[in-house]
Amino acid sequence: MPAANEGVHVDVETLLASVPAPVPVRAADVRAETDPASVLVVLDDDPTGTQSVAGLPVLTRWDAPDLDWAFDTGANAVYVLTNTRSLDPGTAAERNREVVAAALAAADRAGKRLTFVSRSDSTLRGHFPLETDVLAAAIGEHGGRPALTLLVPAFPDAGRITVDAVHYWVVDGEATPVGETPFAQDATFGFHASDLREWVEEKTGGRVPAAEVAALTAGVIRSGPEAVADFLRALPESSYVAVDVVDETDMRVLALALHRLEREGVQALLRVGPPYVRAHIGQDIAEPVTRDRIDFANERGGLVVVGSHVPLTTAQLDALREARPGTATIELEVRRLIDDRREAHLASQAAAVAKALEDGTVIVHTTRELVTGRDGDESLAIARQVSSGVVDLVARVLALAPPRFVIAKGGITSSDTASEALRIRRATVIGPMLPGLVSLWQPEDGPARGIPFIVFAGNVGSTDSLAQVVDELVG
Repeated sequence: MPAANEGVHVDVETLLASVPAPVPVRAADVRAETDPASVLVVLDDDPTGTQSVAGLPVLTRWDAPDLDWAFDTGANAVYVLTNTRSLDPGTAAERNREVVAAALAAADRAGKRLTFVSRSDSTLRGHFPLETDVLAAAIGEHGGRPALTLLVPAFPDAGRITVDAVHYWVVDGEATPVGETPFAQDATFGFHASDLREWVEEKTGGRVPAAEVAALTAGVIRSGPEAVADFLRALPESSYVAVDVVDETDMRVLALALHRLEREGVQALLRVGPPYVRAHIGQDIAEPVTRDRIDFANERGGLVVVGSHVPLTTAQLDALREARPGTATIELEVRRLIDDRREAHLASQAAAVAKALEDGTVIVHTTRELVTGRDGDESLAIARQVSSGVVDLVARVLALAPPRFVIAKGGITSSDTASEALRIRRATVIGPMLPGLVSLWQPEDGPARGIPFIVFAGNVGSTDSLAQVVDELVG
């Protein structure tokens, strides 16, 4: 679809009317073509990328023992939480380089071959092209050479699809080009283009013109894996490829093509949304985890921590409070977290949360006012201050009164809660709490071992999704 159509809100049935029927590819078909010695290393710029998978190891650190543990599980994908969406560009670049070097060293010890995946937000927010540039260079320094960089941001479970290279957000049957949504107004990672080809040109500052970005359209994908492999083989080396995805089978077709190309020695670098990893390793769509499958640490109330400021999160918080009017709610005031009142505020609020947990579930949220700086860097610094305040509070609560479970709402919030507040180095993704959307982890070490941790992205689900998850956990 040409860029002239950006800004037009389209009925999704009309949008998809000319798209061919999907190819019937099963997860088992993909599993049959996977190489057991090949492992995806997913550098996840916040922990919400695990929401579409089950039974995989996840790391918040990448020291040798941690990576050795992950590879020893025999999993064909390993998540490494870099949390780079909350970092400045220089720190984000260095962290990507560190992970590549550590992962390749661990792969040598384990006899594995790696494909690197840069997992980012399905609404196109994050350090691009910085992260794929750094990954490609770091892989090259260790003797590899990605021939292609594939962009697969689609997340059909959450209403994000790509058609004719244009990325859409689908709500209630209406498809809106993502550049016209609130996500594109992000203070740090904002953008204008919805056509992924133009988005690449925009984000690279013209270094990669839109005309040089290949569009792997649904017409090719729905001609089957060999048609996709032929299309990719014909591209110039180092090409960027914008990939159409409408449903799970489209990603499975792409996965089959990439497995075949890998056997020919063609290496790809992937920048993807949450569900592609599941498709690539041939994992079936997991059934939601129910309460009877969860081992709880104790009989206190659970802790629901809400940091995200996107409108959907605010609506979900309101719906939770309406559904559970008796639930204690403790507010962290953003402006107090960024001035000299911070310590006193955190001490008093942590004590209040610990006391309330003795009687039931507690909601902790930051004030809904979005405080931004003069530019993207200052806004990111404020976001880090607020996030570190949330982390500090959760850590204090963990010491005072370990909760029955912890839900972290928002990407930066959940990452910092996992790695800093709960001090999780290693965890296993048990599966989704909502289909493909909300991830349940089992911490394997640290003070939170035995406390179920639920990772809930800020911009997914319906208005009542947070209430549904709490209902499942509390009963």
